[in-house]
Amino acid sequence: MTKERKRVFVVAGLVLILSIVVFSFVIAYMGGVRGIGLLGISFFLTAGVVIVLAQLIPASILFCMMIRSLFSSTRGGEVPIRAT
Repeated sequence: MTKERKRVFVVAGLVLILSIVVFSFVIAYMGGVRGIGLLGISFFLTAGVVIVLAQLIPASILFCMMIRSLFSSTRGGEVPIRAT
């Protein structure tokens, strides 16, 4: 992987995490949390969203692979039936 591509991935990851932090901060503030609790609640919400995304992405990949295996043949000589 080139240095430029790594830089793009790092920037994209930071933008994603910072947008989640700001969104969590706004939700906590609108919910009436003030002071140091605002920082704690926004950290809790941010960590929760990041953990859910970290589990959701591999789970969706596995689900798509399972659906693909149900509708495709594993034998080399078979060709799926096409509607003509």
